[in-house]
Amino acid sequence: MANLVFIPGLLCTKALFHPQIDALSGEHHIHIAQTTDCDTIDEMVHKMLAAVSGPLVLIGLSMGGYVAQEAARIAPTRISAIALLSTSARPDDEERKRQRHELIKLSEIGRFKGVTPRLLTRFLSKTALQDEAMCQLVMDMAAEIGQENFTKQQYAIIARLDQRPYLPSFDKPSMVLCGMVDELTPPHLSEEMANLLPQSELVLLDEIGHLSSLEAPDKVTNAILRLINRANL
Repeated sequence: MANLVFIPGLLCTKALFHPQIDALSGEHHIHIAQTTDCDTIDEMVHKMLAAVSGPLVLIGLSMGGYVAQEAARIAPTRISAIALLSTSARPDDEERKRQRHELIKLSEIGRFKGVTPRLLTRFLSKTALQDEAMCQLVMDMAAEIGQENFTKQQYAIIARLDQRPYLPSFDKPSMVLCGMVDELTPPHLSEEMANLLPQSELVLLDEIGHLSSLEAPDKVTNAILRLINRANL
């Protein structure tokens, strides 16, 4: 049985991966990385590595993908395979940093509840936005994370490394997946990562937005299973 570590994205909890956890928990050990109460991506990585012994398969979405890439950079011998969902290897440009600082300011003046609806249209595809249960799930996750952790996560994301110089050194099975209508991390960013990783599978999903694990649960689960098989776990 493999140690699968699911790493949630910004404002997300383990509920982000409920479909995959339900499908894979019978055959593998499931762990959830701690992404709260951390000021940096590095802190998230070290807490994750300390919490689970042995080789790991990392499955990170968005911010979780930043954590997975940093773990592969600093502790490659611990990582058997990585799945990078709806994420990027690039650091924020100045415009994205400005947007993040704006959202932090809104949250700090008591408008945190207004942040999530503003982000919701970028988290989900137009089709998924018609799914009331999915929208409520995203809102509930954000409420659980809360304003303080939202701010910490945003600052951690702003300060992250450019991982592009390091990805070619990770010569183990990897899977890069993205929705074709993902506005936050568009498909060309996944194509870039897949081209840099020596043993990558690129998965692009039509009509799927940023929260791919929720919008296309079966396709994401199947891609993870292929990754596990390629790693002989």
